Amino acid sequence: MKLLLLPDPWWLPAILAAVLFIDAMLSIRPPKFIHDCLSGVGFPRDWWWALIGIKVLAAAGLVVGLHTEGVGLAAVTGVIAYFLMASYAHIRARFVGTAFWVNCLGMLAFSCAILPISYIG
Repeated sequence: MKLLLLPDPWWLPAILAAVLFIDAMLSIRPPKFIHDCLSGVGFPRDWWWALIGIKVLAAAGLVVGLHTEGVGLAAVTGVIAYFLMASYAHIRARFVGTAFWVNCLGMLAFSCAILPISYIG
């Protein structure tokens, strides 16, 4: 087993980057499901902008990582950490409805699957 510094297959991190970028753009004027999720976990509204920046930077890191060794691996690791903390926030707030199971844990599972599939040979 060895770490791959460029993803193979490349399209999995590319899909994750697209999903994160779309999520960030939606979060600029959050639809009801995003608003309810952030409010439900008690995330301060004054800090919602930070999540947009985090998601855009994560998406950019995944895209840059398609051609620059190690960057994508670092980015997907950061995305996994982000969704682990989001899961913790949901559990702590006891906000474990559909948004938690589908959105949060779904993205965590997808991110976790990318690590061994695309970055561990």
